[in-house]
Amino acid sequence: MRVNTLKRAVIAFALALPGAAIATLVAAPAAHADGCYTWQRTLSQGRSGADVRELQIRVAGWAASGTIVHVDGVYGPETAAAVRRFQSAYGLRVDGIAGPQTFAKIYDLQDNDCTPKHFSYSELDNGCGKGGWSGGPLSPTATRENAMRTMWKLEALRRSLGDKPIYVSSGFRSIACNNQVSGAAADSQHLYGNAADLTSRSSSLCQLARTARSRGFSGIYGPGYPGHGNHVHVDSRRENNRDRSSNTTSWSAPNCGI
Repeated sequence: MRVNTLKRAVIAFALALPGAAIATLVAAPAAHADGCYTWQRTLSQGRSGADVRELQIRVAGWAASGTIVHVDGVYGPETAAAVRRFQSAYGLRVDGIAGPQTFAKIYDLQDNDCTPKHFSYSELDNGCGKGGWSGGPLSPTATRENAMRTMWKLEALRRSLGDKPIYVSSGFRSIACNNQVSGAAADSQHLYGNAADLTSRSSSLCQLARTARSRGFSGIYGPGYPGHGNHVHVDSRRENNRDRSSNTTSWSAPNCGI
């Protein structure tokens, strides 16, 4: 985890100020998101563009149960609802509008490389210990971007579990790595950077699996599903248009009532 202490102190101070003061502070260069991304306008329903897409990536883990937030650059009811859940989870004014306070919280949550502060690329890197993002069906750049999107959902899952640590035992796998560990499928979501196998020391595996249903994950496998007695697998298969599988939701953790 990489933390820009000074920047986080500035943001924390900004959140304590009245709305007008926050708007002024967030607009200033000091509030820039560690060189990652800075929003230049307030976003609400009807807006569209690259800035909406960047927002959607960061709130995708706040989808309604069994649904996903489409990262399409269009700020519709689905995105507004996810923003409201994000705002509620972090004690902000709940209005479904992404303005200075919402962006300040996102800046506070993310690191220089755009990953959320409780997860890193190294955690989602090649599961066989070699490192790097090559060897899968996609380019290293596309795979790494998928991993970043996965991490923002994991950040939402972590928040929903009381901000207690959750651990990634396996993230991206190259084709060779997936074969080496006898991966569940020849077209596994691990190959695309879309999946993570999780454990926790403070939440049960069933708590992980149940909570993941409302954190934007369309693939969930846990206790009771073959080979998943010691971890919970989560993925975003429904959003993957590059694999050979249908874009469906698939959950199975029979011991958890899923």
